[in-house]
Amino acid sequence: MNMKSFPIQDWLQQNTIINVSGTMTALGASMVPEEIRQCVDESLGRFVNMDALQAEASSTIAQSTGAEAGCVTASVASGICISLAATMTGADLGLVEDLPDTGKVSKNEVAILKGHVVNYGSNINQKIRLVGATPVEVGTVTVAEPYQLRHAITEKTCSALWVVSHHTVQSGLLSLPTFIKLCHEKDVPVIVDAASEYDLKIFIDMGADVVLYSGHKFLSGPTSGIVAGKTALIKAAYMHQSSGIGRAMKAGKESVVGAIAALQRWEKLDHRNLHEQEYKNLTQIWKGLSKIPGLCLEELPDPTGNPITRIKVSIDSTVSGLGIGELCKALYQGNPTIVVRDHHIDLGFFEIDPCNIKPGDPATVIRRFQELQSLLEDSTPESSRTGTLGPRRSDYDIKGIPMVNTGNV
Repeated sequence: MNMKSFPIQDWLQQNTIINVSGTMTALGASMVPEEIRQCVDESLGRFVNMDALQAEASSTIAQSTGAEAGCVTASVASGICISLAATMTGADLGLVEDLPDTGKVSKNEVAILKGHVVNYGSNINQKIRLVGATPVEVGTVTVAEPYQLRHAITEKTCSALWVVSHHTVQSGLLSLPTFIKLCHEKDVPVIVDAASEYDLKIFIDMGADVVLYSGHKFLSGPTSGIVAGKTALIKAAYMHQSSGIGRAMKAGKESVVGAIAALQRWEKLDHRNLHEQEYKNLTQIWKGLSKIPGLCLEELPDPTGNPITRIKVSIDSTVSGLGIGELCKALYQGNPTIVVRDHHIDLGFFEIDPCNIKPGDPATVIRRFQELQSLLEDSTPESSRTGTLGPRRSDYDIKGIPMVNTGNV
């Protein structure tokens, strides 16, 4: 059969996106390299024993992460669910079948820093509740002290969840080593959501009991979640995926094979060369955008320590009154569609991420910005006073009394 006869082929070609946002699930996360696609394609034409395939995955995950064992699930969100469930039931199949009913479970509370209660597409506390557990938020959004974590842990605490993400509060909270130490003092296992992190060993080395990685972000595999950790917890988590609440989150052979191939490729990848090429692409974009009046550019490191440099783009309010959100929208609605990293447009900037830039993309990105230069030029600056006393988000009323711009309240 001729594959080109399927309408989906045309749809894909007509709806291609230039992704300078990063490894975002909403955009399909990453482009799967040919060598991984070949492994997945090989699996699609075969029958396999799924338990044996997951055992092979466990060996690969252990080698890549330094964990005792591992398994592959549908996504990191799924991994959160089956890992939390494992800390509630252990390998008791009766309790596995009971969840989310926790009537016979002795421990069902999960400690999580309030500054880690984020929305990454859905509220992370929902994943805790989904398996019948109760989230216990520690501290305040901006402050978490050791005594607050000790106070939150009780005889009903089954585990503690730590989230590594640019979405979390980045200061004022406990460090991960301190979090692990305090939890382990009370025999509470720690689960780390490291979905978007490059370093596959650091969290196990720190003492985390379970670590979760996305198989389809930086690893560039098909959609999957990689669960790495202590053997007993992995066995219990896999029981939930096979026979319990995680059955709805199971991974097919193509996802498991893809995750294994992605990990094996990661071990052989020339990371330094890859990052040099990413930065070369970023530098090309910087040079092009720096010639456009009204744009302010700054290089930023990744907030969680990944080996990524991004360009922060804002608009000089003394030159143009165009809102940064309007520029994002114009880039998205153009041809081709360009999606920027827009997490901080409420703070007046977006970012350009080089991770998923393809050959030819930098020139196209520059061209699209150049085509939108008239938007910047035609938008009158909000106030002639702006910038005379340095960057501010305020003005003066007719009596000369300071007043804050309403958009910043």
